[in-house]
Amino acid sequence: MEVVDTAQINSFAPIAAQTNFPVSPSEEAVFILTSGQLQDIITRAIQPLQDEVSQLRATVERQDEKITALQATQDTHADNQLIQLRLIHDLREATKKGPGNTEISRADKIEKYLTSRPDHRVTFETLKGHLGVDKDLLNDAIKTLMASSPGRYSIARTPGDKRKRTLIMLPK
Repeated sequence: MEVVDTAQINSFAPIAAQTNFPVSPSEEAVFILTSGQLQDIITRAIQPLQDEVSQLRATVERQDEKITALQATQDTHADNQLIQLRLIHDLREATKKGPGNTEISRADKIEKYLTSRPDHRVTFETLKGHLGVDKDLLNDAIKTLMASSPGRYSIARTPGDKRKRTLIMLPK
């Protein structure tokens, strides 16, 4: 008998594959698992998905809270805008009504003061002191006075100081 070299034997396998010689088919591995082992494998496979679902639920809850807060904020903003519109409307209506009782009484005081003066002139500064008001309220009172008797009063610059103004009662 001849001694066959192992290198020669190993060299037959590729040749057998190329020449379609019958080679024993490889068998698939068979696993035998207990139910506990199978359950453990399934649990490990599903656990990351369960964690992700839990995180997504938490995110959805946070977003629901934010949406609720935003809706409450929008409701508050809408209420504030409605209040502002009502206030603006009320202010417009108040200016349409005309002068109030206080402005009318101040206009009467100015008229009496001008009548009592021999030259029928008075500076705005003197009127502010006489009525005890600031320049805005004084201007409102003078507008009321001039509107009640158009053409009877005039405003002129004070001679010597062109920054100051004087109210003049014109002769009838």
